[in-house]
Formats: sequence, C-alpha cells, structure tokens
Amino acid sequence: MHQLTHFKHIAIDMQRVFAEETAWYAPSLMAILPNVTRLSEALREQTLYARFTVPHDVDAALGCWKPFYRRWPMVTGREMPPAMLDLVAPLAELATPEQVLDKLGYSIFSAPALDTLLRNAKTETLILSGVETDVCVYSSVLSAIDLGYSVVLAADAMASPDEGAHRAVLEQLAPRLPEQIKVMTTDEILRLYTH
Repeated sequence: MHQLTHFKHIAIDMQRVFAEETAWYAPSLMAILPNVTRLSEALREQTLYARFTVPHDVDAALGCWKPFYRRWPMVTGREMPPAMLDLVAPLAELATPEQVLDKLGYSIFSAPALDTLLRNAKTETLILSGVETDVCVYSSVLSAIDLGYSVVLAADAMASPDEGAHRAVLEQLAPRLPEQIKVMTTDEILRLYTH
C-alpha cells in the first residue's frame, strides 16, 4: 500500500447545485456518484472535498467573474438557498468539516488553505474525481502540475454535461502529459492505493 502521507483524493464540486435541476445542473453527476463514493469510502482518511462557492450577488464578484455571474445571477447567494452548495448524499455524511474546502474559482487551489495542507501532509500525488471534467477538474489538474503534484484522473468518477469535452480531456489532453497525469479507473485506483 502507498504511504498514506503521499497522496490525497479530492472530490471536486460534488454538490447539490450540480446534482439538482438548477441552472448549473449536470445530469451526469449522479452517474459517477457511486464511484466517487467508493473512492471516498475506501480512501476516507485521505479524501478532501472541494466545494465551488458563489458571491452574494453580481456586484460582489471580482473582475471577470462579474460578467460570468451576470449570465448566472440565479446561482448567486442572493437568489439561491445556501444549502444548494452542500455536498450531495452520501458524501455529505462521509465528510468531516475539516475535509471540506471552499474554493473561490475553478481550480481546487483557489481554496486558500489547500496547498499548505497538502505540503504539511507531504502529499506528492492527487487523485481527482468529480465535476466538471473540462472545467473545474482540468483547471485543478494544471494548477496541481504547476505546483509539482502528480495527478491521477479517476476516469469513471468524473463527468461533464459536455460529453465531447469530457472525452477530450481524458483522451486527448491528459495523454499529452504522461509523466504528470495518469488516467485510471476507480477499480485500478483502489487496487493500487488500498493494497
């Protein structure tokens, strides 16, 4: 078994706002939930949960996020119940408060404490699951690599409403960086990281 201090599994944006019929509904989230849950249960002590957060209103958004939220005002804090940012069940029951990191942008590293937390745990590899493959997950991949982390993409525990973009990340973009990114199935990850 790999030393536990050397890797973390991060489930990205597995939240009600993407699982339910909101403006940001990602129907494929529910299809990957069983595999994200398997990873989170098997790697329970090594799992973190990144949650996408939203500004109170359009005026509170920074810079280029203002026009973004002008398009999506219905998901700002003023318009949407705060509980919609909660993790979906059963992940909500698995996660402790210390394992949940709120991020301000696409990348998991827009959660201010993440890099320090990972360095303190001597983390070398990040196993990523969640949504959306081509936005928050891939943004996180590139940020992680820039900071020196190796990345494992849990291919059957990631999804996007845009199936073509999802496939492009897994079949075209990730394979371009084989020294830094591995694409594996949930079963392969569990065999490698739990035995």
